[in-house]
Parts: sequence; C-alpha cells; structure tokens
Amino acid sequence: MRDIKTILLRHLRRLTHTGIGACALLLTAQAHADGMVPDTSVVIVNEANGETSVSVTNTDASLALLHVTIEDIPEDTEPLVFVTPPLARVEASRTQLVRFILQSEKPLLTQRLKRVIFEGIPQGKPTAETGKAQVGVTVRQNLPIILHPAGLAPNRTPWTDLKWSLQDGQLTVRNETPYVVRLAQEVQLLPSGSGAMLPKTYVLPGEHISVAVTAKAAAQVRIHPATVYGFAVPPYDAPIKS
Repeated sequence: MRDIKTILLRHLRRLTHTGIGACALLLTAQAHADGMVPDTSVVIVNEANGETSVSVTNTDASLALLHVTIEDIPEDTEPLVFVTPPLARVEASRTQLVRFILQSEKPLLTQRLKRVIFEGIPQGKPTAETGKAQVGVTVRQNLPIILHPAGLAPNRTPWTDLKWSLQDGQLTVRNETPYVVRLAQEVQLLPSGSGAMLPKTYVLPGEHISVAVTAKAAAQVRIHPATVYGFAVPPYDAPIKS
C-alpha cells in the first residue's frame, strides 16, 4: 500500500494555491494520516451518468465509522445530490465505496458546486477503568463536488475566459461561462505590482465579484488558477478593461 501521508501531502501541495480543502488536509497529515482518505481530491458527478462513486479508505489502525455529509455553498442551496451510504462501519485498512447520485428535477445548464465532508469517527475498545469504549478524535476531509451538465464539453482552462475590469477603485471579475473557475484568492495588478484579495477561491457561472484596490489603472491581472482537480498551474495574466 502506498504511504498515505505522502499521498496527503501531495494533495496538499496541489490545493495550496486554491485554498480549497488545504486546512483539512494539513490537519490530517499532522495526525499521522489517520482517518478516512478518499481516492480523489474532487468529486465530479456527470449528469450524463447520473452518479459517480468514490472509494474511501480507513487508514486508522482500528474500526471506525465513516460519516459522509453534503454541504451547500452559500450561493447555491438547492438540493441536487445525495450520498449513499451516509454512515458506514469500515474496518482498519479497508475501503468503503460511496455513491453520489444526482437528483435534479431540471436539466443542469451550468456546472454547480457543492462540498462533501468525509469524517472518520474512531471506535475505541472498552477500557479497564470504565468498561466503556472511548471515541477518538475525528478527522475530516472537506472536498468540492462539481455537478457537470450533460452535453457540456470539458474545459481544462476556464480561467482564460474570465472578464476583468477596473473602474473607480473596484476590480471586478465576471464569469460568463458555464464552468466553475477555481483560483487562489490573491491576485496582482500589473504593471504596478499592487495586490488584491478575492473573497473566496472560486467564481461561479454567471457570477461577478468586485473588490477594492488602490491602483487607479492596470493593464493586466495576474491570477493563480487551479484545474478542476485542484492542481496548481502556472500564473495566468489576464487583460483588464478600464
């Protein structure tokens, strides 16, 4: 079996530029990689298939409960996907298959974003003092879920289609594409080099985000995008409309 800690640290490096899930992975690595470890850094549910599956391994040395919960992002609270089983007993070093099933009543027009938490709850053996089992510290993995519309072609570089503008001390980014764009919060205005901070690590389809900046003018904005799986890619310099 591959060293789980090495795998987690590799995922952490991939997600550092996006900020998505980095904290959860860091905590897991510090806990000597104990807990439930999914075999992916993002869950993608294709509407054409209706569902997808993720393998989750109990890397702890003893039996644990796997608790899986779907979380909405603040911008999208429509219940579009459910998970089965939400709770399962997983023996040490064993793997549990978790299914994500789309339940949208209408066809998807754009990619949609949710989050999933994989939580491992260790089940301790009874102690001599109390005769009761002791529950250990839980470790969580918090990953994004992307729901992909049927018929929508994959786009490996959706950040190149973001529209950036600067007016009256406000830097605005608009996503007029059907794709969720993941990127680091920190951006840099060029050629001045002054920085700005986006409020989150993604831009949803049809969304526009504005932040205050000190620069009066700029020709480009340098961003640090990530692929759909959270892999960091080289910085991208996008043109700015004044």
